[in-house]
Amino acid sequence: MGAEQRAVGRAQPVALAGLLGVAGLLVALLLLVAGRYGYHRDELYFLMASRHLAWGYVDQPPLTPALAGLARLLFGDWLPGLRLFPALAVGALVVVTGLIARELGGGRAAQVLAAACVAASGVTVAVGHLHSTTTYDVLLWGIGLLLLARLLGTGNRRLWLAIGLVAGVGLLNKATVAQLAGVVLVGMLADRRARRLLASRWLLAGAAVAVALWAPYLAWQAGHGWPQLEIFADLRATDGGFGAGLAFPPFQLLMTNPLLAPLWLAGLVALLRDGWARPWRPLAVAYLLLVGFYTLVGGKPYYAFGLYPVLFAAGAVWLARRWEGLPLRRLLPVVAVAAALPLPLLLPLLPASTLDVVATVNEDAGETFAWPTYAAQVLRVRDALPPAERAGAVAVTGNYGEAGALARYGGDWGRDAVFSGHNSLWWWGPPGGDGRVVIVVGYGWDQAFLERRFRSVTLAARLDNGHGIDNEEQGQPVWVCRGMDGTWAATWRDWRHYSG
Repeated sequence: MGAEQRAVGRAQPVALAGLLGVAGLLVALLLLVAGRYGYHRDELYFLMASRHLAWGYVDQPPLTPALAGLARLLFGDWLPGLRLFPALAVGALVVVTGLIARELGGGRAAQVLAAACVAASGVTVAVGHLHSTTTYDVLLWGIGLLLLARLLGTGNRRLWLAIGLVAGVGLLNKATVAQLAGVVLVGMLADRRARRLLASRWLLAGAAVAVALWAPYLAWQAGHGWPQLEIFADLRATDGGFGAGLAFPPFQLLMTNPLLAPLWLAGLVALLRDGWARPWRPLAVAYLLLVGFYTLVGGKPYYAFGLYPVLFAAGAVWLARRWEGLPLRRLLPVVAVAAALPLPLLLPLLPASTLDVVATVNEDAGETFAWPTYAAQVLRVRDALPPAERAGAVAVTGNYGEAGALARYGGDWGRDAVFSGHNSLWWWGPPGGDGRVVIVVGYGWDQAFLERRFRSVTLAARLDNGHGIDNEEQGQPVWVCRGMDGTWAATWRDWRHYSG
């Protein structure tokens, strides 16, 4: 059966037109709304980081900021330009899903059905709208799993080299690729057939390529005291724990669209039980291991999403084999309806006045609103200073979103006189000057911190988005601080704080 399946898998033609059609529709939808509402706080951070290119940052490897820099080089400050790459990335993921279905022996209809289901999944739509590390992470997982599916189906050990290359690039974007490698390795070790593929010099060569690509980032982290470990600890505190673990499995149904979940569940069962799917069983084991791990320790619900292209592909192939006469294309309208239902919660389709409701379900939506308004309010505080003070005033913000908004909307002052102790911004250095007048944005959680460092601390304003939307910035204070005790060089370490 294994040899027969490998031959069938290679013989299937690629449904190129169908895959490109589904991907094109998704990309077009994402680009249509790419300029609505505004930047997400993380996007503002990536734009700032792209002006400080390095092999690493406190909270991430260099790939996503570098791509933000490329978008800025090509499109300037045009928001849809920044979001072009994410839209193309999830479009590519859709095509990759179809190719995975082909590796599993699926014909054109199964390929298109699997691709459409991934395109209709909530996480795909949500991460395709924003320039984020997760966007490129799921694509790189998908490419790696496509290569693994071919390796398991054909036994071609030379593919380990390409897998190592993809893993290395992925590790330059997000460390979660190491988790995928770990669960896949365990899944293959537990499988008698797959275990033989591990005894290969090509695996060692692929691992060497991955480590070589990752090494500059590891060197950066080592040279900066491994700050990523503090970020992991913060994420563990905020997103981990018993409650998050219990919620992880049921959220998998919501994340992939409840109406489509039966297909990937069927794919999971088929990979575990059906003879035709026997070569790819380690991928199902890897999925179960990853979900089991996050059920124990907790994690954000989308952390396992990178494996769903395989499950949807297996489900589509199972359906085609189970009901050979069923025209799978007739299921595409059902997929389209399933995709359309949650769109108002995932994309900026509704008026901004509805964001207070949308943000209760989609927190990221609330973080894409009112940044120009917040920046203008800080600038009004600066402009209200006497001319002698205004000339030398600098701003220090409590988080990178506030700093990024001022850098984007504050003109030359925003780019040259805005600083923060949050995450990587702390490493970019303290303000110059003597700290005579400092506008501090945020730090509402520790007014005493400011009063210990300045002789005068005055509340000048509170940020207000004008719509009562309860995002992270709403109500944050804007302080005017005068007469700093000590120097920036001596006290800058006190301003540093890391969080995920």
